[in-house]
Amino acid sequence: MSRPERSEEVELVETRAKRGHTVSVNDEPTWLGVARRAVDQSTSVRAQRAWWDDQARDYYREHGDFLGDADLVWGPEGWHESQLNVLGDVSGLRVLEIGAGAAQGSRYLQSVGAQVVATDLSGGMLAQGRAINARRGDGGPPLIQCDGARLPFADRSCDVIFTAYGVMPFVEDAAGVIAEAARVLRPGGLLAFATTHPLRWALPDAPGAEGLTVTASYFDRTPYVEEDENGSVTYVEHHRTIGDWVSHIVGAGLLLQDVIEPDWPATNSQVWGGWSPMRGRLIPGTAIFTARRAERPA
Repeated sequence: MSRPERSEEVELVETRAKRGHTVSVNDEPTWLGVARRAVDQSTSVRAQRAWWDDQARDYYREHGDFLGDADLVWGPEGWHESQLNVLGDVSGLRVLEIGAGAAQGSRYLQSVGAQVVATDLSGGMLAQGRAINARRGDGGPPLIQCDGARLPFADRSCDVIFTAYGVMPFVEDAAGVIAEAARVLRPGGLLAFATTHPLRWALPDAPGAEGLTVTASYFDRTPYVEEDENGSVTYVEHHRTIGDWVSHIVGAGLLLQDVIEPDWPATNSQVWGGWSPMRGRLIPGTAIFTARRAERPA
């Protein structure tokens, strides 16, 4: 894949990007090329694994206090599962977290009685999870490294599959990820995932007033791409519209249950990348989709 020509759409920037924290190498800012261009699934997987492996410690250092070590926080707004009750009563249920990061959400669900397994593409993120387990001394959930689009679990083996900003924004084949989750869910099982609200892609990724003016087409699905000095992809985020997500869910044979657009709580004064109290009072930053596998075939 050749590197695109530098232009207004491909420029060198010191980026805090959509993920909301500084890219660094040896604690020094890294200058990257930023583009909007097509990236296939295998390239996305390679880039995400390497990026999250490299950034796992910094990410935990920056956001660990906000996320907690044993809590399920659904997004930068700061809403907790104990407040939103997206998953309902999980006591005794078999629960799978994909894109678990350091498995904070899985630890929370384990604490309320679920039988949980946490998975992530990144060995670096799971290493953070193992360190938390060791520090807490309570065992913690099992941690498995795998691709969310290729789950090493049997058909109909889980009651709940969830992810809070894991997997979905980072894969080219989101429809395949949802279909894979549908395969692993038992009849009546629940899929819940939080991702960047699609509206955000039409706006600049800035926390202030400059982030409130539409500057791009909502319908442009071209991924956001970061490249190194050799033009190799180092990080990707993919955009889908609300309609795309609904089509992926329905196409996997799941029944759409809800689309939750959390407002910004008055208690949260934190700025996280383009998320901020000012913007959060006006536009949604997160969308949480829930869907169920039918109890019996149609």
